[in-house]
Amino acid sequence: MTPSLDTLVAQGWQARRDRRPGDARQLFAEAVELARTDGGPLLGRVLVGLGQIERDLGDLGPAREHYEEALSIMRAEGHALKVAHTVRHLGDICYEDGRSDLAETHFQEALAIYRADSGTGRLDLANAIRSMALLKETRGDSEEAAQLWQEARDLYEVVNVQEGVAESSARLARLERRRAGT
Repeated sequence: MTPSLDTLVAQGWQARRDRRPGDARQLFAEAVELARTDGGPLLGRVLVGLGQIERDLGDLGPAREHYEEALSIMRAEGHALKVAHTVRHLGDICYEDGRSDLAETHFQEALAIYRADSGTGRLDLANAIRSMALLKETRGDSEEAAQLWQEARDLYEVVNVQEGVAESSARLARLERRRAGT
C-alpha cells in the first residue's frame, strides 16, 4: 500500500529531526511526486520541505529550484504570509550561495509583506530582519546593519528567543567596536 502524502511528509520531517537526511530527501521526493500526480494543494508545502532538505545537505542549486517552484505556487494561491516565509528562505539560500543581490531582493520582498500584514508573527519578522542584517553587515553597511540587528534583538527579546537575543547583541557589540576602531 502506498503511504499517503501526509504520512510521507510527517515521516520526512521526522527523518530530518532524527538526522537522517538521505531518508528525509527520499521521503520528500516521493511526496513531491505524489503531490504532482494528485494535483493537490499541498505541492508548494512539499516542495519547501524537499528544498529544506537539499539546503541541509548543502545542495543549494536544487534547494533554490524547489523553493522557486514552491514560491510560484504560493504566489498563485495568494497567501501573503506563505509567500513571505518562502521568499525569505529563498533569500537565505541565495545569500549562502553568494548571490547577495538576489538575496537582498528576496529579503526586501519578505520584509515588505511581513511589515504590511497584521497577522505576521514577531518571530517570523525577527528572522527576516536577521537575514537582512547579516547581508548588510557582510556588505559593510554597518549603520543599517546595526539598526536591523537592534530591531531583531528587540523582537527576539519579546518572543523570548534567547539565541536570537544573544546573536543580535554580539553582532551589535562587534559593529560598535568596529565603529570605535577597537
